[in-house]
Amino acid sequence: MTIARGDRGVLVERLLFIMDQKNHWAWPKLTKPGLSRAALAAHFRHEYRTYVRDFPVLLARVLGQGPPDDVRIALAENLYEEQTGKQSLGVPHPALFLEMLDGLGIDRTSIEDPSIPLEPEALTYRAMLDRVSASAPWQIGAAVLTVFVEGSVNERAELEGTRKLPPIDEVIRTHPMVLHYGCPPERMRLTRAHRAVEGGHRRDAWNMLLAHVPPQSDLASSIVDAMNEALTLWRAYRSAVARHLV
Repeated sequence: MTIARGDRGVLVERLLFIMDQKNHWAWPKLTKPGLSRAALAAHFRHEYRTYVRDFPVLLARVLGQGPPDDVRIALAENLYEEQTGKQSLGVPHPALFLEMLDGLGIDRTSIEDPSIPLEPEALTYRAMLDRVSASAPWQIGAAVLTVFVEGSVNERAELEGTRKLPPIDEVIRTHPMVLHYGCPPERMRLTRAHRAVEGGHRRDAWNMLLAHVPPQSDLASSIVDAMNEALTLWRAYRSAVARHLV
């Protein structure tokens, strides 16, 4: 996808500036050996219960607001893949996430048990995702979910077409959970599913906004504000979880 120019390019740049900052200081801890299984379980428990498990539900809330047909199609395709996996491996993405944890020897109960509390910052971040996904205008929820949550610090390179990805087998072979923590490569199917569909999801995310958000409007400013809020709460959430990574 080519980055928009002119007024629309200004909006894209404002959002990319936010995505450039989606890079938490604790991330390197998860790319190196030495973490206990309890620390890994704490990290993955928060990821799963904060957004992975219910991401299809969050998308459905935005879809339920009745956006234009082109947006309905994009959201429905994304939702269909997240909940069924039928565009990639035929398994729901939350189930593939748990499959990886099985490969790490992490008891699913330690991930799914609702009696195990999450960090307050995780609950605050999730409350924001609940709010924007269920509230009009749909453009705000779509931006936060499909650009911020599904996107990464590599978003600029993705849009510019400069990000070069190694072959998927190499990505899995060198993945920290395989390389350092012994997850069998065959249990890393979530990574394969993401590679299969993510390019289309990234294009759809930006096309939805560029087609339906006037770049100099109050709506555009509200989207930028919501994305900044998401970044702030995400950082706090990740910092809280990082306390477990010892």
